[in-house]
Amino acid sequence: MQNKEWLEETAKKINVDGEIRPIYWDHWTDPSKEFNKEEKARLINDIVGMRVVDIVAKSIGTLVAAYMIQKAPEKIHKIVFNGICLNDLNEDEKEVIKSALKLISPENIMCYQNEEDPHGSFDQAKKFLSEVSPDIKIISKERGDHEYPYFEEFHNFLLE
Repeated sequence: MQNKEWLEETAKKINVDGEIRPIYWDHWTDPSKEFNKEEKARLINDIVGMRVVDIVAKSIGTLVAAYMIQKAPEKIHKIVFNGICLNDLNEDEKEVIKSALKLISPENIMCYQNEEDPHGSFDQAKKFLSEVSPDIKIISKERGDHEYPYFEEFHNFLLE
């Protein structure tokens, strides 16, 4: 499942009262568009306005979410990260994620990481997140890919 399809499926499966708003990356439909993570975070924060929101992010979307959190942590209630792409991030980007997550209460953060995700294994993600807080919940899934079809689990965490 490609990221766009995952996003649409996630939005459909966890939608509560029409409150889910999927955010598409421009380069999915126009490969000539450059993906600017910080600019995308700014645009999403503008869309959110003053509302408090939950974030469900996958892969590079976890970094975009971190930029959003840094700009306005008071707007974020719960976070579900999927497949943090640690193998694809530079050290500065990893620090952005760490510093952002420190702004959110650990009980409001959930991370799903497949055991052998080629973009970052469960063990890598566990070590990484433990440097933020040992209280962040990280769920290991027995998969060797970058797919995260755990929609019911996302939904349940967001409704807790």
